[in-house]
Amino acid sequence: MEKIVEMKNIHKQFPYVKAVDGGQFDLYKGEIHSLIGENGAGKSTMMKILYGMYDIDDGEIIINGECVTDKKYTTRDAIAHGIGMVHQEFMLVKEMTVLENIILGSEPTKKRSRNIAIDFEEARRKIQYYIDNYHMAVQLDKKIIHISVGEMQRVEIIKALYRGADILILDEPTAVLTPQESDKLFEILDSMRKNNKTIVFISHKLKEVMKISDRISVMRAGKYITTVKQSETTIPDLAKYMVGREVFLNVQRTPPKAEEVMLEVKDLYVPSERELSKIRGISFTVRKGEVVGVAGVDGNGQSELGEAIAGLRRVEKGQVILDGVDITNKSPLQVRKEGFVHIPEDRNDRGLNGSHTFADNMLAAEIRNHPYSRFGVINQKKIMDEASIRAEKFDIRPRDVSNIAGSLSGGNAQKIVVARELGAPTKKFLLAAQPTRGIDIGNIEGIRRMIDDTKRDGVAVLLISADLDEILSLADRIIVLYEGQITGELVNDDNIDEGELGYLMMGGGRENG
Repeated sequence: MEKIVEMKNIHKQFPYVKAVDGGQFDLYKGEIHSLIGENGAGKSTMMKILYGMYDIDDGEIIINGECVTDKKYTTRDAIAHGIGMVHQEFMLVKEMTVLENIILGSEPTKKRSRNIAIDFEEARRKIQYYIDNYHMAVQLDKKIIHISVGEMQRVEIIKALYRGADILILDEPTAVLTPQESDKLFEILDSMRKNNKTIVFISHKLKEVMKISDRISVMRAGKYITTVKQSETTIPDLAKYMVGREVFLNVQRTPPKAEEVMLEVKDLYVPSERELSKIRGISFTVRKGEVVGVAGVDGNGQSELGEAIAGLRRVEKGQVILDGVDITNKSPLQVRKEGFVHIPEDRNDRGLNGSHTFADNMLAAEIRNHPYSRFGVINQKKIMDEASIRAEKFDIRPRDVSNIAGSLSGGNAQKIVVARELGAPTKKFLLAAQPTRGIDIGNIEGIRRMIDDTKRDGVAVLLISADLDEILSLADRIIVLYEGQITGELVNDDNIDEGELGYLMMGGGRENG
């Protein structure tokens, strides 16, 4: 096979962070080469360097036999070398059409009398080639704001191909896709591979990496670890390369207890800034000792539902009842007094005070109560002692609870939130919203086990997660949201149909079709 890219001994330093330390990566023509690693491992930085978005401090990049690091190397140069990149956050203008987005900045032109005009016919002809050749259904005359997430991704891919990309870098491409949309993407990538295009697939979803890759490279803490052939490795091997130890992501789920209802949501309506995420007439229950998962593509009302239940967003109509007490539109403090604990969706915005210590954050919800204060006087020793116990129990590193929370990595910051909520002495109901988002595999394993342990203790759990593997690993029942409505409910047993789940995530269960 022909080697078309080689990255040797790459170094990149950001303020306070060595993002890449001796990185290596290569590409052969016509392969799908996955690049995996935990958050902060340096994989996206490596590919942004290849795409010309970042300068390197040291190292060498060779593309088609030419060393491109002898001079200033930019994104314009990368595109000229046939490299395109689809970022995790799509870079599309929502009020423009699909066609206008694809050609933006590279518009074909024609003479019209004395003026130069955009040649839309030529653009359509050229784009249609990619649509037909790679079976990428897009609606050229629709505005971006009116198409699905999966179609937006296809628009980004066509946009890169339209600019002449033979090497396509995809950064976490399935993060917001349904199972069906992911399968469609894999068909497209396979078709591109057969047509001698070369794909870099950045991901942390190891099942998908094993499904689509020819070779897999692993990074850990900014360093290159290894490159393996897909046919010669396994998912446990890859996880071990990523973390440096054995990892078991599939929690042995505790069977649910058939106990009384703890949370009841009745005909709930919740406003939103976005039409698609307004909650419209939702009803469901969560029992003691069970986990109910809320699945759906991000942006279909999951955040609004969680915030309404937690007292962070006003309910327009309907009721939220916790253990027989109506908590509708009660303040978060009032809700918490009823035995409600909450791992919020955004730990930095609502979960932590970064300028305070580990101890302050872990005991923030209990600081008014005995033994942590009396007659308004805080007992700092009791707080520090209990925080140290929780730091040990929840494996927070470093253990010194007098450290400032803002200094922590994502995984340990999330563990402080988990330690505060799951360490609460009296809890009846846990709302866990995106509990492992943005953290590494090793910490994901620990937090999932803690949630299952909480269920085992008889606590009712509502799990809102965009990670379908997480939902399938932890939930006993799954409700699916699409455009603010429940499209279906499934029991999570050994025979669960992921295809049906994906169908519901695309709105297939609604009565109107």
